[in-house]
Amino acid sequence: MQISFDVVIVGGAVVGSAAAYFLAAEPAFGGSVLVLERDPSYRDCATTRSLASIRHQFSTPENIRMSMFGTTFLRRAHEHLAVGEQGPAIGLREPGYLFLAREEGRPWLEAKHRLQRAEGADVALLSAEQLGVRFPWLATTDLATGSLGLSGEGWLDAHALMHGFRRKAVSLGAAYRQGHAVELQRRGRRIESVVLADGTRVRCGCVINAAGTGAAALARTAGIELPVQGRKRCVFHFGSPAQLPDAPLVIDPTGLYFRPEGAGFLCGVAPPENEDPECHDFEVPLDWWEERLWPALAHRVPGFEAARLLSAWAGHYDVNTLDHNAIIGAHPAVDNLVFANGFSGHGLQHSPAVGRALAELVAHGGYRALDLSALGWARVLENRPLRESNVV
Repeated sequence: MQISFDVVIVGGAVVGSAAAYFLAAEPAFGGSVLVLERDPSYRDCATTRSLASIRHQFSTPENIRMSMFGTTFLRRAHEHLAVGEQGPAIGLREPGYLFLAREEGRPWLEAKHRLQRAEGADVALLSAEQLGVRFPWLATTDLATGSLGLSGEGWLDAHALMHGFRRKAVSLGAAYRQGHAVELQRRGRRIESVVLADGTRVRCGCVINAAGTGAAALARTAGIELPVQGRKRCVFHFGSPAQLPDAPLVIDPTGLYFRPEGAGFLCGVAPPENEDPECHDFEVPLDWWEERLWPALAHRVPGFEAARLLSAWAGHYDVNTLDHNAIIGAHPAVDNLVFANGFSGHGLQHSPAVGRALAELVAHGGYRALDLSALGWARVLENRPLRESNVV
């Protein structure tokens, strides 16, 4: 079986669906769009297993700018993504992110704070004393400072946002199909077809690779090595009698993070590099709760001494092993293959900006609103990392 579309997007989670929406809504684009999604239940995709949060506190200017646009878009997502009179209820809350530092981490946090302020982020540096006054539930004796997002940072319903993008894209004419893309058929400088596992060939004018942790395998079929691997990240849901009024999403100097969720809390921590191989399973190391998480939680919030684990789940970051920044744009050897991969845990919050950027690349051949060329393939091919050091 053979079908044809002007643009084929491989991966229908939040980045792929954002691209479909912005492309279908782009006045300069009048072509057809097909989104291929292997699992339309989205049960195991990174979007639905994420912490579902957004922040402006990054170390890379492009990431700050993408998140700032993301917040602006999310605040009006109900309008932007409305179909008829019904728009998605994404439940955006903006209590902020709070990055904590001991004395040795103060210079780094202050330097990043200056960059963020220069980019227009609404963030404030607080002393240990100010932290204690603002958040009396927080233990601050070993802290020197903290950087708090005053607006624009928080969390949302990732599932609602993703389906909002998808529903709006379909209403504008984009087509979705369940299918596993297994090969990109390349002739010279162009991709001619996307081959599905069931044998279907989809002829195309352009392909957008938004396949998450499957992106590298797909790129390899076109002779391109994409430095992206799946790395497991676990989220732990716990209950506690502690009351944390006005709690932001807190990032401890140890790497531990926690935030409120309903009547309980969510927390987690990235494993050390020597315990973080490429991984695609969903097994949760439950011993982390007693050995790594609970002690750090109780140290930072004494009220968490009585915390108890309720549940846990695992998902995957699509990690760019070069520099933990996304790779966005066409490969110089293939004219019609556009990449949106390696977000390293930031795909959800950057999906509005990336979706808009991908639509601009396809419809106009270049960026119009936000120049993301620094995140292109040149730095990868030249082994010139643009490191994002604020990875949670």
